[in-house]
Amino acid sequence: MLIDCHCHAGAGDGLTGPWNTRATLGGYLRRCQSAGIDQSVVFAALQSDYRRGNAAVAELVSRSRGRLVGFVFLDARMPRSVVRGELERYVVGCGFAGIKLHRHDAPLSRTICEAAAEYRVPVLYDVTGDIATIELFAREYRQVSFIIPHLGSFDDDWKAQLALIDHLERHPNVYADTAGVRRFDLLVEAVRRAGPEKILFGSDGPWLHPGLELAKIRALGLPDRDFALICGGNLRRLVHDRVSRRRRKRAASAVSAARVR
Repeated sequence: MLIDCHCHAGAGDGLTGPWNTRATLGGYLRRCQSAGIDQSVVFAALQSDYRRGNAAVAELVSRSRGRLVGFVFLDARMPRSVVRGELERYVVGCGFAGIKLHRHDAPLSRTICEAAAEYRVPVLYDVTGDIATIELFAREYRQVSFIIPHLGSFDDDWKAQLALIDHLERHPNVYADTAGVRRFDLLVEAVRRAGPEKILFGSDGPWLHPGLELAKIRALGLPDRDFALICGGNLRRLVHDRVSRRRRKRAASAVSAARVR
């Protein structure tokens, strides 16, 4: 099963760029199908009210027949009660598998880390090149898995990306996704030094083409086992295989419903 661990969905309210305006999935899903990508992790577009964004994503996930897996988008400035309410509603109630956070809103907080530890979900945190702080939260919250998208920087900051590889090597709870990484040699270096167990395939859809992003992973020329880890196995492990369990549960429900009919 090939899984894209990084895709936005729904409407934002910023109107300053695609990332906070609208993320429609029609074309993206057709491209995934053409590329052989089976599932996608989705979360809201950047916006001022992630409670509204999470509700919209939950609706998309519920209609996707297992094609989409939700992550709860949180703002680190949210009060603890709001954070818990969103996680209860979407992780416990809807089966969402993780937390998404962006430093554009606010730096990662203890409130988010403690909630991630309590609900046993990973945190996909865009550090926007602020690599040094990884040392702090990775050590403070060793029980939490942190996925750093774009190998640390969507802005093609090769110094930040190179620095992240050091954290991937040293911290067992720090991972990276490959979305939008333009310097191929850094992907090669990350896999060589940190190992395929620490890298996750992501596309930053719907704005980047998932087939093109997947082609970069194929171009690494990895053994089948390593390719499978990067393109789905690592994510399933980090979310405690919630993805597979949800599929099995839906399949069992469908069988039961068919028997009743």
